[in-house]
Amino acid sequence: MKFAAYLEERKALLPDDSWRAACINYADLKRTIKHSLQPCSIHVNALLPGEKAGQARKEKEGEGEGEGKSESFGAQLATRLASLQQTVPQFFFQLDTEVAHASEHVCYQVAKTAEAFAKSELTASDALRFIVQVESFAFLNYTAIAKVLKKHDRHTGLGLGEAYLLRIAETPLVRFQPLSAWKQRLLQGINASATEPRDDAKEAVVASTIDPTVHAVQAAEEAVAAAAATSSIVHATATSSDPAVQRMRDDERKNWFPPASHLPHQRILVTMSGPHGTDIIGCVLDCAARYAADVEDFMLSRLYHQVTFAALLRLTDERVELFRDLAEAARKWDAQLLFEPHNTDHSAITQSIEEAPYAGRVKYAATVLNRHGLTAAFLDDWTKLLLAERISVEKMTRLNAGRVCCADYQLSVPDDVDLVALREKLFQLSMQHATDVALQQHNVFRRNKRLVVFDMDSTLIQQEVIDEIARHAGVMDQVAAITAAAMNGEIDFNESLRRRVALLEGTPTSVLAQVRDRLTFTEGAHFLCRALKRLGFKLAVISGGFMPLATYVKNELGLDYAFANQLKTTPDGRTLTGETIGPIVNGERKAELLEVIAQAESVSLDQVVAVGDGANDLWMLAKAGLGIAFDAKPRVQEQARARINQKSLKYVLYLLGYTDADARQLYDDI
Repeated sequence: MKFAAYLEERKALLPDDSWRAACINYADLKRTIKHSLQPCSIHVNALLPGEKAGQARKEKEGEGEGEGKSESFGAQLATRLASLQQTVPQFFFQLDTEVAHASEHVCYQVAKTAEAFAKSELTASDALRFIVQVESFAFLNYTAIAKVLKKHDRHTGLGLGEAYLLRIAETPLVRFQPLSAWKQRLLQGINASATEPRDDAKEAVVASTIDPTVHAVQAAEEAVAAAAATSSIVHATATSSDPAVQRMRDDERKNWFPPASHLPHQRILVTMSGPHGTDIIGCVLDCAARYAADVEDFMLSRLYHQVTFAALLRLTDERVELFRDLAEAARKWDAQLLFEPHNTDHSAITQSIEEAPYAGRVKYAATVLNRHGLTAAFLDDWTKLLLAERISVEKMTRLNAGRVCCADYQLSVPDDVDLVALREKLFQLSMQHATDVALQQHNVFRRNKRLVVFDMDSTLIQQEVIDEIARHAGVMDQVAAITAAAMNGEIDFNESLRRRVALLEGTPTSVLAQVRDRLTFTEGAHFLCRALKRLGFKLAVISGGFMPLATYVKNELGLDYAFANQLKTTPDGRTLTGETIGPIVNGERKAELLEVIAQAESVSLDQVVAVGDGANDLWMLAKAGLGIAFDAKPRVQEQARARINQKSLKYVLYLLGYTDADARQLYDDI
């Protein structure tokens, strides 16, 4: 959710319109940045469109050739700084007014409520609820200030945000100590009165319940005084001698962040980036431990020697020295440090981005693969497609070593996305860039697959076995034509098989041994099967070919199951009759056998992977949890949920989420 929408959502929960009107006008401040500051930014590498247009006008009006050329960097910088000299102070005057308004509202509400409590018009619980309300109001507005300052710094190129936060550190909006003291006394009073005291302790309890009233009177008095001083604090110049400004002693200048007692259990996202990975992790966690901050989430990313470590911390006490120590640690390790306050609503905080149960969204994993490298053109079109479909990228992981050839994306997909249309777009993208995109649901079954079922012809082996038999029988051309038509789905598979087998009538069975000896396994087949066996997978080949050759492939690759058509022979077993025995292993039969094997192994279909290339494989590809079209015919690629158009079967491991490092470990073990 964009912060502007979040701010409006939280403002709607405030007690009444007076509270909402006192909030920082985030939208107006953003508009000022966009229209008055951004055009003059010193953070640019080229002329802005408006300046280009102005330059074009000069050239059109016939000014000198030298005047039509772009200004030097120094001239551009001087122009922009001159503009910023006028516009930046106006922005901060506007922000000063907003801060003063919010601070005055805090003072007014505290004074009014404290007076009512002192007159016994409110209970301690009522007063405590009010204080929490003020704290929430303060943090909401402080977050808005921090966000708008971040935008200011990014769009102007001026790093003034931290200095301004320091300037407003003593305003009631940010640090109102009487309110914190009153809150502590109220809590003590409520806790003390929660149990029945002994007779000798009643006097102490009475004293503790009176103290909050005393603090309420003090809070009311100081609220009135603070309201009068707020404007001078906010608008004081850097050389001001105002006592309120002087109270910010030198040793406190870094402690501009509000104390945790004023902002109860607030979450702060701490991000540190630099070249010293483990040291960066250590210093962030060391500071969190020393100041008893709860670590609710963390994440590390590394690109070569540059490391970024982010931790979501929940503050538990007032010791703001945590931020000072983090800043000192960042300087020590030559790191960049960022703080960002997070939503205080516990229900809105998820345990991890990877587990975030976004409403109306489904988690998917997409594996993108090109053995020659992922091009910038592909990555650009791929990202544009995700944006067009409102798909969020949650995580990107590189799977291979060397040049980037394969990456795994974790995606958050709106549940109203037309998946059929999306898969069609992915297919077109794959064809355009010769890069595979495999989309599958990201759930517990993705890396918990237990059974892989392969087609044989043109998948585990490079040949079509019936074509090889036909070559020896002298009917190659007739059989090849029927085979091609069947694999493209142009004729019924059962009929095509009967026609092809009939052409083999009279062929010696010794031909099968000759074909067996000439079989060529697909690149990566041995490695993939051994790696999968090492990982505990059960493996099967289900082929529309013939059983003697399927059995050979099963034994060579160490598979657990083999199913194929059985050729009928003459009684002496020496000659083929041109017929088959038993059910034909067609597309439907392949899917049935896949399910039978899964049941025999007590494996759910979600844990099954099917790999094939032909039209008769589509049924088992659809039945499996992950169906992969391997170097397949166009029609099969279009209908399959995942595809690999590379020449090696080892890439199947990528689709299961394994990296090159995993593959090397499996290879070493093999």
